[in-house]
Amino acid sequence: MGKKLVRIGSEYIFEFHPEVVGFRHVVSLVECLELPDAGCSGCGQHPKGDPLKVKVNKLTSTKTQLPYTYYSLPYCRPGKIVDNAENLGEVLRGDRIENSPYVFKMREPQLCNVICHLKLNAKTAKDFKEKIEDEYRVNMILDNLPLVVPIRRLDQESPPLYQLGYHVGLKAQYAGNKEEKYFIHNHLIFTVKFHKDLQTDSARIVGFEVKPFSIKHEYEGEWNGKNRLLTCDPHTKRTVINSNSPQEVEVNQEILFTYDVEFQESDVKWASRWDTYLLMSDDQIHWFSIVNSLMIVLFLSGMVAMIMLRTLYRDISKYNELETQEEAKKRPDGN
Repeated sequence: MGKKLVRIGSEYIFEFHPEVVGFRHVVSLVECLELPDAGCSGCGQHPKGDPLKVKVNKLTSTKTQLPYTYYSLPYCRPGKIVDNAENLGEVLRGDRIENSPYVFKMREPQLCNVICHLKLNAKTAKDFKEKIEDEYRVNMILDNLPLVVPIRRLDQESPPLYQLGYHVGLKAQYAGNKEEKYFIHNHLIFTVKFHKDLQTDSARIVGFEVKPFSIKHEYEGEWNGKNRLLTCDPHTKRTVINSNSPQEVEVNQEILFTYDVEFQESDVKWASRWDTYLLMSDDQIHWFSIVNSLMIVLFLSGMVAMIMLRTLYRDISKYNELETQEEAKKRPDGN
């Protein structure tokens, strides 16, 4: 998958050709599809300022097919990690849903929130590099909606495609160096889409999107948790300013994890909020998983066919022997 670093203004993002939601993900979404109750007028309503807790799910990769828990990487942690009660479908899919330090307030935008400061050592740098190399994605949940990254089509009039979760980071060339380096997505811009109730001031969440960025934050002096960031000013409309480089993953590198929250009113009703995830015509199927499954099916079918053929051959041989013996007895000369 080709990737390169692109600078837009003072911000750095990665340009690449992502994989969109595949058949396996659509099946998962169908399993947890919410059926709206016509009599449930207050379901999913959040008044302005209502706390919204973001949950984290497993790290997934279409390259390895081996999931990891979110906190298997040294991401920012809440005071106490609590496992979320999972239903049967989530257990069968191997989900591991836990709480996170991300807390929003309904319809109250946030800018430049610092979650934590991390200094990489040999082990943590190695862990991040391995997950980036294997193209792992971070999955989150808000109000039972999975986090998605919108992908704009070339045809601007068509609705965007979506991919579940965002990449931990990317491996790419930077600043003219031929050697590829690892960069982490440490700044997230969340967009929470809501549908407002006409009768009350409450609203329902109908979309949860994110745009990941890799930004090497700058600040004055040693980090004490209260430093003013030179690359992130909540008093300006632009969250990230004066960013000269992305955040590289290397030993002794200091990483600041930050995020913004935007709220966007939507015409999509709460009962139809899953339509965005389900009605996608250009989905790329996970060919590796399908080919792998087909190979297993063919192998098992071949094994069963061989066993049945051997059994039939043995039975036919015994039947032929019996016929030969009976014919021999019927012959007058006995020869």
